[in-house]
Amino acid sequence: MNKLIISLSIALSVSVVAFAADKIEPIKYGNFDSWVTRNIHESVIIGGDTRQVYEIGPDKTINGSEPYVNLGGSPWATSNVMAKVCGITKTSNAVYPAEHKGNGRCARLTTHLERCKAIGIINIDVLVAGTIFLGRMFEPIKSTKDPYTKMEMGIPFTRRPKALQYDYCLTIPAGNTRLYSSGFGSKKTIPGADKAEVFIILQRRWEDAEGNLYAKRVGTGRELLDRSTGGWKDAHRLAVVYGDASKKPGFKSFQGLIPAEKSYCARNSKGKIVPVKEVGWDDDDATPTHMMIMFSSGSGEPYVGTVGTDFLVDNVALVY
Repeated sequence: MNKLIISLSIALSVSVVAFAADKIEPIKYGNFDSWVTRNIHESVIIGGDTRQVYEIGPDKTINGSEPYVNLGGSPWATSNVMAKVCGITKTSNAVYPAEHKGNGRCARLTTHLERCKAIGIINIDVLVAGTIFLGRMFEPIKSTKDPYTKMEMGIPFTRRPKALQYDYCLTIPAGNTRLYSSGFGSKKTIPGADKAEVFIILQRRWEDAEGNLYAKRVGTGRELLDRSTGGWKDAHRLAVVYGDASKKPGFKSFQGLIPAEKSYCARNSKGKIVPVKEVGWDDDDATPTHMMIMFSSGSGEPYVGTVGTDFLVDNVALVY
């Protein structure tokens, strides 16, 4: 018995030392304590209200309807946008600063319907999931068509973290349905409740002579969160699996390579936004060129989600 106790004590000591040896590197502005506040005046025909639209970056206020470009070296973009459709200026905001009790502020990601009504001209409802990601959005948004072409996903990155760490609190409304509403055509109710989604994807990208972008998957961490937490879960870790994740224990289908028709986009050397097509898994010891991180209150197709889902995120960091 004494030998067993001693062995357990040694094992626990080793575990504690190993955990303590981890190096935690916060992502810039990933504590969400500072925000850019944009005061944008919408067109008179849809009410003429001045709405606040938030971005993750240095504490700053911007008045006016100028397209937003990341400030203060912030690597973060959001699904919050200014749109100009049919000459009408409209905003959408589904990511907000919120209080994290005893721990400053956090990011609040919500799923809701964004309404735009102008008698005789336009009358649409667009379902928006609150999303934050490393990259940037391109404003003004001029249509709801091909949403991935309105964003650049990922930033240059050449390291190999072992996990993504973050705090979160999730509330998913009771029920078992999702809503599809792209703003044009009829709304549809779809069976099955939505889930919040988090991923960290490391890619090795390259460009061909025609400017097409390709990538091999170096590292994978992707999870769907389907239960309300009832409170904060701190220092949650999403492990990064290197090499062919499909051959590793615990692999789930949604962690696979990104289908060509759902490719995220990036800017090529000619300045054009093009899809980044994942063409295979890289070697276990490969070095990435880019990192993609995303948090979203929805996990389905664009314009699909469970209205009322509320996803709070804080203290995003990489673990080495």
